[in-house]
Amino acid sequence: MLTTEERADIAGRLAAAERDRTPIGPLTAAFADIDVVDAYEIQLLNIRNRLAAGARVVGHKVGLSSKAMQQMMGVDEPDYGHLLADMAVSEDEPIPAARYCFPRVEVEVGFVLGADLPGEDCTEADVLAATEAVAPSIELIDSRITDWKIKLEDTISDNASSAGFVLGKERVKPGDIDLRGIDATLHRNGELIAEGRSDAVLGDPVIAVAWLARKVASFGVRLKAGDIVLPGSCTRAIDVRPGDSFHADFSGLGSVSLQFV
Repeated sequence: MLTTEERADIAGRLAAAERDRTPIGPLTAAFADIDVVDAYEIQLLNIRNRLAAGARVVGHKVGLSSKAMQQMMGVDEPDYGHLLADMAVSEDEPIPAARYCFPRVEVEVGFVLGADLPGEDCTEADVLAATEAVAPSIELIDSRITDWKIKLEDTISDNASSAGFVLGKERVKPGDIDLRGIDATLHRNGELIAEGRSDAVLGDPVIAVAWLARKVASFGVRLKAGDIVLPGSCTRAIDVRPGDSFHADFSGLGSVSLQFV
């Protein structure tokens, strides 16, 4: 467990790394006593600072939602980060790759909530009832830790390595699609580079959303109507290079694109 001063110091280092695009070394190497509670508190420190400066929370993302990633990190549950309004990017406007440290993209089935979710007792049925629509999405992830050399506490502190997101134009009601059987493909510059299925996310992305609602409740947070939830990737993460153009297709759900300069 870290001191209050150490948490504030780490939060400041991460904020500067993101602002200046100057990644730092692994936190877990520099602070041997850091734990998951510290990491979430460090994440929240930076989120509160951004809110005080005028940012707005528009949702959350779930990370480590595949069993393979959990095994790699040595954990038995996902983690989460915040989505802010200024993290939204557009399909129609190319993004400078130099805005990020080590950008990657992930293909996800995005959830748009039409009603508030319960907290500690949230169930998958609650998620389905509260979801207004699902949408094709790409999450832009980044690490302010050098070369993605991260452990669990590193990524949680770093807002679960989140950096941006885009939703495609299509919207489908959850009752009109098999949320566990959505096939997803990702093309980079016209070449198929990754494919997967929505059940890669804990067997069902709805499970990830319900987990998130329960988890954030322990920090006094509720998922509310209008929030966007990214439950985890259907495919492996793909590195971004300047000039890359990505296009993701989802069976029965539509498509979404993202371009970099």
